[in-house]
Amino acid sequence: MAPMKKVIVAAVVAALAAFIGHRFLQLKEMALTSRDVPVKPLNCHYLKNIEYGAEDITILRDGLAFLSTGLNYPGMPSFSDDPGKMYVLDLLHPKPTPVELQIKGELDLSSFNPHGISVYIDEADDSVYLFVVNHPHHKSQVEIFHFVEENTLVHLKTITHPLLHSVNDIVAVGVESFYATNDHYFPNEALHFLTVLLGLPWCDVVYYSPKEARVAADGFMSANGINISPDKRYIYISDILDHAIDVYERQEGEQLVHLKSVAVGSLCDNIEVDHRTGDIWLGCHPNGMKLVTYDPEDPPGSEVIRIKNIHSEQPVVSQEYADKGHVLIASTVAAPYEGKLLIGTVFHKALCCDLK
Repeated sequence: MAPMKKVIVAAVVAALAAFIGHRFLQLKEMALTSRDVPVKPLNCHYLKNIEYGAEDITILRDGLAFLSTGLNYPGMPSFSDDPGKMYVLDLLHPKPTPVELQIKGELDLSSFNPHGISVYIDEADDSVYLFVVNHPHHKSQVEIFHFVEENTLVHLKTITHPLLHSVNDIVAVGVESFYATNDHYFPNEALHFLTVLLGLPWCDVVYYSPKEARVAADGFMSANGINISPDKRYIYISDILDHAIDVYERQEGEQLVHLKSVAVGSLCDNIEVDHRTGDIWLGCHPNGMKLVTYDPEDPPGSEVIRIKNIHSEQPVVSQEYADKGHVLIASTVAAPYEGKLLIGTVFHKALCCDLK
């Protein structure tokens, strides 16, 4: 009996070792550890005043851009202990320069740690509401601001909910309603790594309104960027570890129906949508291993990917910019506007580029 037990134990150990080895190979593929992209430059210059990242950027139809800066996120490098800030940039100005937004209200600015952002314009009176994912003390909550003249944000409300436990990005669909992505299932980093290692697609997208909060879509390895089509009919979600953009249709009662997934071949972070063409613009990480094991001698690169005709049978996926980290480190967002492109990063600088 004893020899049989040894055989069984040896078989179990061998099977477990083979499984773990296979999963680590899968993890390397998921992180694109062997990927190296050639440089593909654009005519760009650094934005003034942005020294510690602009993780998310969104642009209004009138050329006004909002930038969230200074993100301090677990597992990512951080080069400043200062709280995060919000900036505004007028792309119609001859020399666009980010200006820090003054924040008024009862928000604790000493722990302000902004991540994904979204803007909602109330058609009733053209009021501009800025939604900001905030991680004070590494928690997750959503701040709603009213943007007023003289570069000021008035804090209106903080939203917390058990379903909003690891929020990465947000898209506003009402004055107090939104969809938000959760990029972790477990808040603990070790447990999160285990879910990734085991390939468990447990992350989700939450719909929130003052009347309800519920999971609107699930089955993501890590739900990251999210945005909406210009006609408001479709929601786009980046499953960053699946190297794909998922397309959902909004239906009555804010139900989401999955339509398709578009492979992008990179670790794409935030999503911006060209308000004129509907093209999808993505700030991406070409090699995830370089991002999580940051080496200043071999920094993580940057990549911008564009998707044309995403609703057609044959969407066109193209690389618009690529850098090995010598100009721009760890890009997260690419926001287009009338021939210009703003590219933001997790913790580095930000670029303003010419597309024409």
